[in-house]
Amino acid sequence: MASDYSTSLKIELIADGEQAGNWGTTTNTNLGTALEEAIVGYGNPDFTSDADLTLTLSNSNATQVARNLVLNVTSSVSLTTTHNLVVPTIEKPYVVQNNTTGGQSIIVKTSGGSGVTIPNGKSAAVYADGTDVVSQIDHIPSLTLGAALPVASGGTGAATFTSGALLKGNGTSAVSSASAADIVSALGTTPVNEAAQLTTTGYTIEESGGELLIKYGATSIGKIDSSGNLTVIGNVTAYGTL
Repeated sequence: MASDYSTSLKIELIADGEQAGNWGTTTNTNLGTALEEAIVGYGNPDFTSDADLTLTLSNSNATQVARNLVLNVTSSVSLTTTHNLVVPTIEKPYVVQNNTTGGQSIIVKTSGGSGVTIPNGKSAAVYADGTDVVSQIDHIPSLTLGAALPVASGGTGAATFTSGALLKGNGTSAVSSASAADIVSALGTTPVNEAAQLTTTGYTIEESGGELLIKYGATSIGKIDSSGNLTVIGNVTAYGTL
């Protein structure tokens, strides 16, 4: 039986009695090129036209782009729409970097699969399972981020947060306070309308040391303790019986 390339990675299998005097050269190429590419290789597939790109593996243990672990995907032209990067239908992991020009996503897939979409400028770990390309990571038991998760990714954009404060968005991130008017706007409920009216006319009610403090601007004008006793700071004018 002659030597063949029946492996998924096209590593040359030497048959018994074959390649006398060349066995070492073939083995070194298998190990130093084919296997090394599959384990630590960095390939550079390039979209040379505004169309899908198909990567194939041929019967050779020489260097081949589709065999590499990392695929740094670029484009010689500016892509105008999402295109497919079609990889061989074998079992193989890939780390795909979408560094194409034109701002377009790419879909990494097999010829008969639906694949995984990778946005422009992003990287993803995927796996060709012999049928299709799927995401290689879909569960993270725990995670520590180096920076606050932005709103666009489902986070708050806030790195710190005051205990007991209310979330208030500013369009791009979360802040740690919200006024009565903000609450009314968000909930649209009647019970807090009075608090909103106080705020909008310059009056505020806040908790301080177990008491409710009534203020006009920065000036305290009264307080109510936990027993319901009212202390007025300033003059009291009564209209009727006090």
